[in-house]
Amino acid sequence: MAHTITIPPDAQLTPLLRGYGAAVAAKRRRVMIGFAVLVLCVLVAGAGAEVSADKFWSGIGNFGDYFNRLLLLDSGERVWTDPADWFWGLRRWGRLLGETLLIAYVGTLTGTVGAFVGCFLCSRNLVRAAGLRMAVRRVLEFCRTVPDIVFALIFVASFGLGAIPGVLAIAIHTTGALGKLFAEVVENIDMKPVEGVAATGGNWFAQVRFGALPQVVSNFASYALLRLEINVRGATIIGVVGAGGIGQDLIVAIRQFHTSDVSAILLLIVLCVMMIDGVSERLRHRLLALERGR
Repeated sequence: MAHTITIPPDAQLTPLLRGYGAAVAAKRRRVMIGFAVLVLCVLVAGAGAEVSADKFWSGIGNFGDYFNRLLLLDSGERVWTDPADWFWGLRRWGRLLGETLLIAYVGTLTGTVGAFVGCFLCSRNLVRAAGLRMAVRRVLEFCRTVPDIVFALIFVASFGLGAIPGVLAIAIHTTGALGKLFAEVVENIDMKPVEGVAATGGNWFAQVRFGALPQVVSNFASYALLRLEINVRGATIIGVVGAGGIGQDLIVAIRQFHTSDVSAILLLIVLCVMMIDGVSERLRHRLLALERGR
């Protein structure tokens, strides 16, 4: 069956085209005004932070030169010409990198437990006591607002150098970060299973255990794996302040201008993080696939 297209007469078409053109022009003006406001805000922020374009352009050459020196041995040769000299401290660095991984793992596990407990207590759909919810939420906000490196500095001053300050710093920050994510997952569950457990006489713990937990456990595991990736990088940074791991050797190499050591340590960290990212990504996808298959 043939379809015909009816074209309105010019008397009707002209106002429609004029209105369409005006709408397009108005939208274009809004975009341009928004872009101008964004540029103005960037310029004002740069002026307030004393960001100098001249200083940036004059120093960018030094930035490239430093990365070039990272690839040079003390002899002046490129690092890949003598891998044995480049990775002369591989045994020590490997041990410290293993310590960094353990700090990240234990800190993530401890923080996940804390977030698991806190998320149910601050969820609006499971806890009716507003005071309890607000108190737990404020604690979680404090844990994630204070940077983990600040916690590390405090714990280094309290416990001395070593892995304990690093584990505590990562655990506290992870509790706050995962607590918020976990709570959002809990607040979006289907409440019918929870109400069903309550209707049979189950207490609050039974409602959480049998009504809420089966719906969120795979998402919890996925978020925890993602946080582990982040904490491996974080454990390297907090090692700079003496909280254990390979970060201490990295900052020493930077301060003493041992550029080949810096590049070797950075390469080890990057390879380690890449492997962890790949494994955890596969696990997360499998967990999410199981969740969708239910």
